[in-house]
Amino acid sequence: MTALPTRRVAVITGGGRGIGFAAARMLAAQGDRIVLVDLDGELAQASAARLAAEAGVEAAGLKADIAASADVACMAEVVLAQFGRIDVLINSAAVLDDKLFLASGPDDWRRIIDVCLHGPMHVLHAVLPGMVDRRYGRVVCMASDAARFGQARLSYYAAAKAGVIALVKSIAQEIGASGVTLNVVSPGATNTELRQQREASLLKQMGEEKYKRRQQTVVRMYPLGRIGEPEDVAAAVVFLASDQAAWITGQVLSVNGGFAMP
Repeated sequence: MTALPTRRVAVITGGGRGIGFAAARMLAAQGDRIVLVDLDGELAQASAARLAAEAGVEAAGLKADIAASADVACMAEVVLAQFGRIDVLINSAAVLDDKLFLASGPDDWRRIIDVCLHGPMHVLHAVLPGMVDRRYGRVVCMASDAARFGQARLSYYAAAKAGVIALVKSIAQEIGASGVTLNVVSPGATNTELRQQREASLLKQMGEEKYKRRQQTVVRMYPLGRIGEPEDVAAAVVFLASDQAAWITGQVLSVNGGFAMP
């Protein structure tokens, strides 16, 4: 087994908040150096400063649009110039929509697919060559149980995330001999800022009484009696990014409070 580098360098896209930031905090707590990449550069920098203060590790925040290949190439160059390598990559950047498929159109689809599928492809294409050359790397991409089982009003988001699953499995087969691992974490409903924004929109559309009934219905679908918190999902991400998971690759781990048990 390839030796674990000391003070690894971890890049987390969508790392300014939500599951990405929760994972970054856990990685920082164990001594990894952290680079948070987010479309909101000020948020990324503020979150990185918070990590540095909390954990005493080197942390940086970078602005990048992962849907733009030029942005991703520039981001990778900056990280390599400052930190020398990338050992861990967590792809957690995402956007959501809330439309019936027949009420949506190509512009809606394009936005979701550009961020949720093309984005991880751009980042993987930029980061993986260095990992393969060094014969060490841990990659975790975020999907969704919507991708595994389908979900009304999230059809093209689910399609993009299903593409991420297929992408990760395929690349894991191609580069497995290098010792680089790629896996997917597939969350159920998780109390992130992104979900809170979607829920606020639903509340406005549905009204308080109808929305409250919907909330109760959603919670009843989870045997553990609650939706997830970012830390619930981040713990699985951090495990798959560890050397304890060195013989796990091309796998999809649902972290969903029992919502689905395939």
